[in-house]
Amino acid sequence: VQLQASGGGLVQAGGSLRLSCTASERTFRIYRMAWFRQAPGKEREFVAGFLWAGSLPFYKDSVKGRVTISGEKDKNTIYLQMNDLKPEDTAVYFCAAGTHPTRAEYQLWGQGTLVTVSS
Repeated sequence: VQLQASGGGLVQAGGSLRLSCTASERTFRIYRMAWFRQAPGKEREFVAGFLWAGSLPFYKDSVKGRVTISGEKDKNTIYLQMNDLKPEDTAVYFCAAGTHPTRAEYQLWGQGTLVTVSS
């Protein structure tokens, strides 16, 4: 299974972007998907996750209220809607998928999409 992320780009502060991540094939092995990001010179950090069972979202505290994660199971796709973007949101955003039913781990990773927020 491959993950394909898209939707990054250059946006001014206060603007919005929607990222998409699609798994290459339909599978029932994926239990959760998530978005991580890595800013220049910083470690990768979790942004938001989505449990397919129950369509449950969960977020990094600092992005709550500005970010919404959602999913379409029939398309094997998750989305990350980001509003009121700030320069500190600039990063490469990666999508990830977890194939273990209970462990909060991510075994599959996409190639990343760059989000640049100008001030």
